[in-house]
Amino acid sequence: MTLGIESVGAYAPRYRLTADAVEDAWGQFHGAGISETAVPAGDEDTLTMASEAATEALAASALEPTDVAHLLVATTTPPNEEGAIAGRLASFFGLAATTETRTFTASTRAGVDALTTGLERGDGPVLVVASDAPRGAPDDEIEHAGGAGAAAVLLTADGEGSVRDRAERTTTFPGTRFRPAGSDETTGLGITGYDRQAFTETVTGVAEDLEYDLGSADAVALQSPNGKLPYRAAGPLGVEAETLQAGTTVHDLGDTGAASPLLGFASALEAGHEDVVLIGYGSGGGASAIALEATNVAVSTRFGGAETLSYGEYLRIRGDVTPGEPDGGGAYVSVPSWKRTLPQRHRLVAGRCRECGDLAFPPEGACTGCGTLEEYDDVSLPGTGMVEAATVIGQGGAPPEFVEQQAREGAYVSAIVALDGPDGGTVSTPAQVRTVGEESVSPGDRVEATIRRIYTQEGVTRYGFKMRLRD
Repeated sequence: MTLGIESVGAYAPRYRLTADAVEDAWGQFHGAGISETAVPAGDEDTLTMASEAATEALAASALEPTDVAHLLVATTTPPNEEGAIAGRLASFFGLAATTETRTFTASTRAGVDALTTGLERGDGPVLVVASDAPRGAPDDEIEHAGGAGAAAVLLTADGEGSVRDRAERTTTFPGTRFRPAGSDETTGLGITGYDRQAFTETVTGVAEDLEYDLGSADAVALQSPNGKLPYRAAGPLGVEAETLQAGTTVHDLGDTGAASPLLGFASALEAGHEDVVLIGYGSGGGASAIALEATNVAVSTRFGGAETLSYGEYLRIRGDVTPGEPDGGGAYVSVPSWKRTLPQRHRLVAGRCRECGDLAFPPEGACTGCGTLEEYDDVSLPGTGMVEAATVIGQGGAPPEFVEQQAREGAYVSAIVALDGPDGGTVSTPAQVRTVGEESVSPGDRVEATIRRIYTQEGVTRYGFKMRLRD
């Protein structure tokens, strides 16, 4: 049985780098057809962006995270070359230990491949997430076009979005785009005519394999390495440029790799389009296509609130001109100790005193309400709260484990936050409050939790909750 599409969520970082800023720095801008690109914050990566998109998709549905039976994650830029990215994402949402997890990578068609696999699972719910942030050499076309973003699709037996048809096409065009082992930078041979031929022949071929006329589609969410290449395929595909534009985010977010077609899908749904075709293109290896009838599919996106960067600020936020994590010092927390606190750090699991009902966070020690040394009952906090006190940690004031974060984004806010209880009441805890641009934090401000990178020790990144001002 093929599942249906229940909801779609999408996320893009708030920072933006304009084409003009890059041109001022380099004398030229190689990201054809792109006005600006999305840039991850200093404590964001493809895992935290995946969490944001999945949160949006789940919020747009009637399902709880614990209902998810399969988690499929796609990216070409995971935080580590080897490591369980899907496992960490499952922890963020408290998925069962029996949840099937799969990671799709090594190709920008991975997002559509993951969606195709999820649709055929038959025993959902299935959560498909694609998150990416491609990078290249500083003066390279791939770097100038490189953006960041994530999209998530929730599949259920009752989802009303349905599949009209799907197809796959395998081709061999070596050298069109690749990332060598051990490198953070994607590259290619830069043979323009060859690259165009590879793209056009491959996506046209997979479209012809569909038993669906692309000319009748409201939008085509086509893999977009830049803002011009997709339109070169408009004629061979038999679609108008406006149909391609309705399914792309590349002009404003940049090249989002494996997330590109799914982000385009979310954008098309938000604009009211229902007949959408997704085409994922993987350089040198082929393409996947899905024709969808997305009727009554809920969509929730978080694209707004952009903050424009200078090129120098961009280099600093990406960590290209910062000292890196300091050696030694800081509050050392072993990985086993960190693991024991994951329910609190990932999902805000607090404790309720069995004697007086007061909340404790973390749930340990004597109850602050009645002093009883009893075990607590686990309760999940909703992730909202109010700032009780706040201070700004300026240069030189950060503990060693947060020196790199401060170097990337400057001063940060440390606060005491009264977290809301699920049935009334609050419990206070220290937390960082994320700010962007001119935002300031004051007592009484309402905030909400988000998952970010906390710091890295022993080569292992610790992820946990931070707060941000509520929209």
